[in-house]
Amino acid sequence: MSSLAATQRYASDATETVSPARLVTMLYDRLITDLAVAEEAMRRGDIEATGFRVGHAQEILLELRGTLDTTMWPEGEGLASLYVWMVGELMQARLRNQPQRIADCRDLVEPLREAWHTAQQSLAGVDSPVVGGRVDGAA
Repeated sequence: MSSLAATQRYASDATETVSPARLVTMLYDRLITDLAVAEEAMRRGDIEATGFRVGHAQEILLELRGTLDTTMWPEGEGLASLYVWMVGELMQARLRNQPQRIADCRDLVEPLREAWHTAQQSLAGVDSPVVGGRVDGAA
């Protein structure tokens, strides 16, 4: 198996075995990375890297939007609208060659990422006494 194939298989296996909360934090982490790299690539004039990273960031935003269940959390409509707005903002940044727009999106996403990380850690803390399907200390 080639190195690339092994890396892709590892990434696929990793995302299939994590909790939904952890998957959301992974998406936010990658979104921040894509936005930072896209901004820097645009400032350098690297059109190919900019396009790839902006496109990937837009895919993540749409995935995050698609996973919001606003029937369970009606307040999520505002977050859904923010995701869609950022997709458009990134498109405009790319069309107009405005790296500051990418930076502005990253500035909006960073506190959301921190909030999701905090929530995921709280959930992990609740689940931590259970190991292997039993409560720690049980025989």
